[in-house]
Amino acid sequence: MLPAFKQNLWRWRAVLIAVPTVAGVIMLLRIAGFLQMLELASLDQLFLLRPQEAIDSRILIVTVDEADIQKFQQYPISDAVLARLLNNLKRHTPTAIGLDIYRNLPQPPGHQELLKIFSTTPNLIGLQKIDLTSDSSPVPPPPALQQRGQTGLNDLPLDADGKVRRGLLYADTEAGDSIFSFGYKLAYQYLERKGVASDLTPDGRIYAGSAIFQPFEENDGGYVRAGAGGYQVLINYRGGIDRFQRVGVMDVLENRVAPELVRDRIVLIGNIAESHKDLFYTPFSGRLGTPERTPGVAIHANLISHILDAALDQRRPIQTLPDWAEYSWIVVWTAIGGVLCWQQRLNSGSTQLLFFKRFRLVIAGGVLLLSVYGAFLLGWWIPLVPALMGLVGSAVSVTGYLAHSAGEMRKTFGRYLTDEVVSNLLETPSGLQLGGERRKVTVLMSDLRGFSAVSEWLPPEKVVMLLNLYFGAMAEVVDKYKGTINEFIGDGIFVMFGAPVSRADDAQRAIACAVAMQCAMATVNEQNQQVGLPAIEMGIGIHTGEVVVGNVGSQKRAKYTVIGNHVNLAARIESYTVGGQILISEDTLKDANCEVRIDGQLQVEPKGIRVPITLYEVGGIGVPYELELPQATDVLLSLKQAISLDYTVLEGKHAVGNLFQGSLIRLSDSSAELQTEHPLDLLSNLKLHIHTGRDRAPVPGDLYAKVLKKVADQEDHFLIRFTSIPPEIAAVLASLRQPA
Repeated sequence: MLPAFKQNLWRWRAVLIAVPTVAGVIMLLRIAGFLQMLELASLDQLFLLRPQEAIDSRILIVTVDEADIQKFQQYPISDAVLARLLNNLKRHTPTAIGLDIYRNLPQPPGHQELLKIFSTTPNLIGLQKIDLTSDSSPVPPPPALQQRGQTGLNDLPLDADGKVRRGLLYADTEAGDSIFSFGYKLAYQYLERKGVASDLTPDGRIYAGSAIFQPFEENDGGYVRAGAGGYQVLINYRGGIDRFQRVGVMDVLENRVAPELVRDRIVLIGNIAESHKDLFYTPFSGRLGTPERTPGVAIHANLISHILDAALDQRRPIQTLPDWAEYSWIVVWTAIGGVLCWQQRLNSGSTQLLFFKRFRLVIAGGVLLLSVYGAFLLGWWIPLVPALMGLVGSAVSVTGYLAHSAGEMRKTFGRYLTDEVVSNLLETPSGLQLGGERRKVTVLMSDLRGFSAVSEWLPPEKVVMLLNLYFGAMAEVVDKYKGTINEFIGDGIFVMFGAPVSRADDAQRAIACAVAMQCAMATVNEQNQQVGLPAIEMGIGIHTGEVVVGNVGSQKRAKYTVIGNHVNLAARIESYTVGGQILISEDTLKDANCEVRIDGQLQVEPKGIRVPITLYEVGGIGVPYELELPQATDVLLSLKQAISLDYTVLEGKHAVGNLFQGSLIRLSDSSAELQTEHPLDLLSNLKLHIHTGRDRAPVPGDLYAKVLKKVADQEDHFLIRFTSIPPEIAAVLASLRQPA
């Protein structure tokens, strides 16, 4: 029993660690209030995504806008105009009239007329404000209406982001008196006319018909320690002012309003002018673009509609879960994210479930969103943000654990293989299987010119240091251009473009990589100079063709590589290069199909190839890489006295055949003109022994060079390029390089 329990603990170790940790962090963030704004924003989006509500025909809004104020030439509007407006509305027998305009002070002329209207209109409700904030002050009610108990509170609770999401039903004054809100009083009159009771339950809650309005508490829903003074409710918004019928004040004053628009309705009179500053942000201000503000009179209309819907249409007010249920909801979704991600590491199962396995976390997120949205349509505000954070957070934590485990494995492989090869081996179903596939690949081969000679006179430790500096710099360049280093071959580098990942621009990137590698050699030689190492040069050959790509070897030991004649041809092309040179085949140039600077071309007949091929010397590549090599500035100077020498022709890196005599008649830093009676093949490699003085004293050390071409009109003159110059010989050549 105990071993099985321990085994299950180990089997679910990541989930058992991630879920409590992530859920605990999210709960702490929520309790601290860091998620409040996100949760309120998600509530706004639920309002915006809900199907548009129908226009509430029970409420009519009479608006006063900027154009009306300009016509009146007075602001606030005079008592006479207001009296005429109310009188015109009374004639059409509305159920209630709400005056959402402060009238605590007379606005002559017509004050007596307005007082007469106040005294003869029992269904008229005026405004007062009791809240004192940093940007507003209490406003007394109209005395005539206060005496008759016909005033209501205009206070609107603001959230931390300045939006109005809650409404007051009543609040207490400093004197301890309870005053009902403007919206509730108007709704009460309407319900009373309809014969629907509205009052307080024995435990102090407000009801209307069969609906009971639960008072808002400071931690309801996504709120954290919000001000919950008075009797507040979450407003179940119908929408903006466009969700209510409305007419302009001039339409009423000039009797252009149909009586049926007013009869038996709640009529609200409010100022929507920008200069009045009675505009607020609401959940419907969250649409893309410039946020729209809602007039205060429209917010009162929404609160009235909210009360009437609950009392008459059995529309459920917005409710929230108790704290324990909300935190349980968060833990459940956190566990779902952890379990789904942990199980995803297992690849066994039916192929029919492959889609679900790959996208299970996305599907779970969709289910969460639909659940929250469906619950909102039913009147429940369920936390979305913390649950979604739990789902994603636990998945990320478990993924991090898996990535750490995989990372340890990758570290082991990564020292011997490139990242892309490791990914191919570990992340594809057939990655570890022996075998291969035919694929077009661009192969880049690079090699240090004359390195064998350099390694002969450098200590082994210095050779290793030189190679490490060189390989490190080149590996960074290859990685930048998404090449795959197949292996380091002595002082050479074998790079693949197109395996294991094939891309449309493989040939382009290979050429760009080669140019960048040659450009990076300047930095490598600067580093070499700083640590007392000699300068080195590199040649690069590139070819594109169809090869076999895959794992080659046995079950005990295998290697991911490319095999084929085109790989051998790339190596042949590289062997024709001199230091600082890039040669590419015609196949690579055609496959790149981009702007490439060609500095020259030559025809060669590589071993094993039946027909000659054309090679192109690359000096740069255009858009989007914009890389160029400096133009060659090597100038041959005629010598006062020819430098005699003996030489042998190399086959590979070994001397073969006889020793021949010749002389250098022109010389530069890296090239020379060789005169010899022995015919030489182009691109052949030479090993030279220099003699100085009349007695032809040999200079210690060997000089290596490659035959580039014949000198025009001179059958026995050849242009050679030095590939390795030991320091002792370099000093001698510098002293002998005196122009004739």
